[in-house]
Amino acid sequence: MPEPPARAGVQAQAGPATVARTRPAWRGWRGRRPFWGGVLILFGGAEILFTLRAPLPVVLHIGLQGLSGYLVPTVMVLCGLLVLFNPAQRLFYSVLAVLASLGSWLTSNLGGFLIGMLCGVIGSCLTFGWLPDQPPRRRLLRRGQGGRKAADPAGV
Repeated sequence: MPEPPARAGVQAQAGPATVARTRPAWRGWRGRRPFWGGVLILFGGAEILFTLRAPLPVVLHIGLQGLSGYLVPTVMVLCGLLVLFNPAQRLFYSVLAVLASLGSWLTSNLGGFLIGMLCGVIGSCLTFGWLPDQPPRRRLLRRGQGGRKAADPAGV
């Protein structure tokens, strides 16, 4: 049964207002933590875990190495999540994540066929180098503003 027009109009207006409130909140949350470093660590660990389950004849799990093949990418996923949700300890998590990423070369199918290992190392470097006290960057040069002079219509 269709809703009355007055109520449908109220619901339609609530959508853009909610988006207008959540976008600055999301940007503020993302700006207070090493977001892209954590996402890359998380993606690298998840990629390595998925390559362990790949139906390929290259995949080997023998004895203790089979357990460490699952343990190392799990540590990477946990480090990625902890970097995102506890950025105060980012240095410890980034060092642990880079060690786990490099250890995945031996334990987890060449580090998820290099993709997961490289994502983990790059994400760890981004996380380690992130500084929380810097103001957010703004575009220095904008079209028609900034350090360049606006184009003179006379051509002079």
